[in-house]
Amino acid sequence: MSEQLTPTKPSLLKVNWQVFISAITIIFLLVGMSFWQPEKMKNTFEDLQSWLISDVGWFYVFTVAVIFFTTIVLGISRLGDIKLGLDHESPDYGNFTWFAMLFSTGMGIGLMFFGVAEPLMHFVSPPLGEGGQITDAQEALKLTYFHWGLHGWAIYAMVAIILAFFSFRHGLPLSLRSALYPLIKDKIYGPIGNAIDTFALLGTVFGVATSLGFGVLQINSGLNYLFDIPVDRTVQIILIIFATSLATLSVTTGLDKGIKILSQTNLFFAIILMILILLLGPTIYLLKAFLQNAGAYFSDIVYKSFNLYAYQPTDWIGGWTLFYWGWWLSWSPFVGLFIARISKGRSIREFVFGVLFVPAGFTFLWMTVFGNSAINIVQSDALSNLAEIAKTNTPIVLFEFLQYYPMSTFLSFLSLVLIIVFFVTSADSGALVIDMLASGGKTDTPAYQRAFWSITVGIIAIALLLAGGLAALQAATVASAFPFTFILLISMWGLVKALRIDHTKKMIAQQSLNTSGNISSTNMNWQKRMRNLMIYPRRTHIERFLNEVLKLSFDTVCEEFTRQGVATTIESGEENSLKLTVSHGSEIDFVYEVKPIAYLKPDFASTEDDSENAKYFRAEVFLKEGGQNYDIMGWTSQDVINDIVEQYERHLHFLHVLR
Repeated sequence: MSEQLTPTKPSLLKVNWQVFISAITIIFLLVGMSFWQPEKMKNTFEDLQSWLISDVGWFYVFTVAVIFFTTIVLGISRLGDIKLGLDHESPDYGNFTWFAMLFSTGMGIGLMFFGVAEPLMHFVSPPLGEGGQITDAQEALKLTYFHWGLHGWAIYAMVAIILAFFSFRHGLPLSLRSALYPLIKDKIYGPIGNAIDTFALLGTVFGVATSLGFGVLQINSGLNYLFDIPVDRTVQIILIIFATSLATLSVTTGLDKGIKILSQTNLFFAIILMILILLLGPTIYLLKAFLQNAGAYFSDIVYKSFNLYAYQPTDWIGGWTLFYWGWWLSWSPFVGLFIARISKGRSIREFVFGVLFVPAGFTFLWMTVFGNSAINIVQSDALSNLAEIAKTNTPIVLFEFLQYYPMSTFLSFLSLVLIIVFFVTSADSGALVIDMLASGGKTDTPAYQRAFWSITVGIIAIALLLAGGLAALQAATVASAFPFTFILLISMWGLVKALRIDHTKKMIAQQSLNTSGNISSTNMNWQKRMRNLMIYPRRTHIERFLNEVLKLSFDTVCEEFTRQGVATTIESGEENSLKLTVSHGSEIDFVYEVKPIAYLKPDFASTEDDSENAKYFRAEVFLKEGGQNYDIMGWTSQDVINDIVEQYERHLHFLHVLR
């Protein structure tokens, strides 16, 4: 199950050549067609998108609802106890850093452009009625919450859970192909897996490229509005080159430096901007509106999840809800893979509630502060043309909105900086994900390989901008959500199946595991047990125990398994660990490993004399699913053999339950 994808030829690049060559070929073909026949491509993909929205929209609504409610169930059920990683692993990133990277990659840039525009557009052009009424203002925020809330984040969360679970807990590649492991097993390493990764790579490349292309159009409009910089292709190409250069610098410095620092900076300045608008505007009204909006959203969440306006037909749903669902789904391989990459070590419950409610809660507050403030301006100022600008010139409406506030120039400049940095963050995280897909899930690729993809996305954005093919590729990206929904639904079924298996194993272990019983059932008297409790071994003591007692125990067990015709191996690992592996062919192998783990001595055990030896070591047991958090230091060889046999009995029972 831990087989790794390897290149088919020697190279300085760490890539899966089947995926790499296929993706590059299709990219050149599609970009070439954008140059050759941009209008034909645009019309073809827009017709496909229109057909999907009109005739298959119900399936999008059904799929997103299933994903949302399944994600909630995973979070609140017993399956939520399972970790996205081994049992002993802890999260790689602190909560603030994790939330910052979630926010910046998942939707940060969307909030800058639609925080003012979308509530205004729903207010003046609601799904039903003529608009402009108080009830339309309330409905506008409910709809905005719905489009940017829990459903969209549930899509990202589900893809991320699937990828993180199979990669970090079961040793599969951190790649979309791993989602199908429960269904096709080792065939994920063949043509099917290559095709799935190629599909995800193309969707990410064109999704990021089209967003970068359209984004510079909006940045250019903002620069023109603030500084009279002309709106033309030259400026836009310069902006793409600038953003790509920053993204390349960020992605080459790695996840723990460039992307992490940019994400934290983004979140910090976004919070400052939101607080300023809150304090400079009608503060009490906005706080009241936030609570009321949130209550209305949650009270209508089931109804809106399935509302297709079947009894009151309207074109509104196709241009808004269905388009949003298609866009969230099409971006989920990219964002889901990135979220999986940064979420190792978290339990599914912690992950679900963190991914769903923290970014969504921030989004709801943001949309209230900007959206309700904008609607309040329109309602109280008869001369305001904000609503009209929102419909006709969306990129400018944020800057027009800020003109109603003190320090408008500073607020506008801060907003422009945020927009630019958000785009850079999306581009560098996109390049990181593309690189993982192209390399078969590897996370240790060379910096120049990640830089290659960052530069490639920038070149594609420039090419499509010059050829007029951005709209065609945007439509194609949204249309790609349709086939991906089938992959995702099948993968969800496989995930639930695999989670139930893991939970079964955990329950079997809990029912039979009694750590103290392992010791007390032996001939060790209570005085010896007491001495073991009061001794804090050094590394040399642990190493002697491993070499003398544990090695003898493993050799004895290995000899017996060999006599029984079962293939068994013993190997040394890092930090002088010792691992026993019993092979079960196509079924899950049994692994029993003992590692020396360092801890700080407790205060009551420390003395002035041992200040230089403040650490002590435990000989802890690790199974295939991770550390079991119990210490066997001081056990006799017979004690260790008994524990191996007991753990092996549980493993056989687990395999029996699976069959």
